[in-house]
Amino acid sequence: MSSAERVETAVDVQGSVSPAGPKAILSLEQVSCHFEQVKAVTEVDLSLHAGEVVCLLGPSGCGKTTLLRVAAGLQPVTDGQVRLNDQVVSDGHGMLVPPEKRSVGLAFQESALFPHLTVLDNVMFGLKHLKGPARQARALDLLKQFGMAEFSRAYPHTLSGGQQQRVALARALAPSPKIMLLDEPFSSLDARLRDQIRDDTLHVLKHIDTATLLVTHDPEEAMFMADRIALMRHGHIVQMGSPTDLYCHPIDPFVVTFFGPVNEYLGQVQEKTISTPVGYLDAGHFSHGDAVRVMIRPEAVQVRLVSQSTAAHQTSHVIMSRLLGATSLVHLCAHGPDGQEMHLHAKVPGVFLPKEGQAVELSLDPRQVFVFPR
Repeated sequence: MSSAERVETAVDVQGSVSPAGPKAILSLEQVSCHFEQVKAVTEVDLSLHAGEVVCLLGPSGCGKTTLLRVAAGLQPVTDGQVRLNDQVVSDGHGMLVPPEKRSVGLAFQESALFPHLTVLDNVMFGLKHLKGPARQARALDLLKQFGMAEFSRAYPHTLSGGQQQRVALARALAPSPKIMLLDEPFSSLDARLRDQIRDDTLHVLKHIDTATLLVTHDPEEAMFMADRIALMRHGHIVQMGSPTDLYCHPIDPFVVTFFGPVNEYLGQVQEKTISTPVGYLDAGHFSHGDAVRVMIRPEAVQVRLVSQSTAAHQTSHVIMSRLLGATSLVHLCAHGPDGQEMHLHAKVPGVFLPKEGQAVELSLDPRQVFVFPR
């Protein structure tokens, strides 16, 4: 499949706002939120189903937290409406059902635990509708799922940041909310701890079959946690779909660059092909003479070492290589079939550290090459 074909296919993916199946627990329909002259969110459609994790992903200021606040009942909408179990809970005419009547659980960057209560009492706080033994059993069960049962009698100040966040998540989930709303709950944790708590949280969410809306600016976190990702920019959803949809079938250059660094080349279509320093690319869906933007992920660049050339400046060669741990990053100078030159990066699995000046032959994995008009 050509890059242009992949772009066309992805348009269909973005157009599908929700998966087929049962009715959505939460639906945002043509929702807009404007603050005086600032259009934080404009005409957004979004749905959430039982057991599904949907990530609102995007840079700071793109509107993702505003959407989460709308879903929670903390922010009224300017236009559109919000439905919970097919009942309107907010609209552009002033109707707003408050958070405590929406059966939503909330967790934020800071754990905000009650310092005067034990871990167990913090988790039991929202379970006043249950009797004593049932409250304690429910709280202890969740603490066990988050690996915190042994700290049930401890106070928050004696816990690490990661432990406090586990307790906060357990507290938010204790009342069995229909919807869990998470606003970057892992961002303040160090990398190792963040990975572990994300994994634990995902297991718990899937086990209790809660619909979850997660705000994050971290693409890796979204790809790990989400069944579907809504990538936002300037108050709009640019593309929605599974992590594979967005990573492998992006419909916009912004989508490509948001998921990691790319090598870029500006070219022109000649007889259905594009000549680049790394070879020829199929451009069957473009017209002759079209100016295009070629975006190449570093992992798409395949490197083969060859005998050292006496004219290194005329041969694709290594400028520098660095070991990053599980992968190696190789900085290359590519020389194309038509005399073009391009500096680019290749990401290679394992230890691959060719010396400076080493001659190479380069090829591309077309599945990770994307062509857009410019």
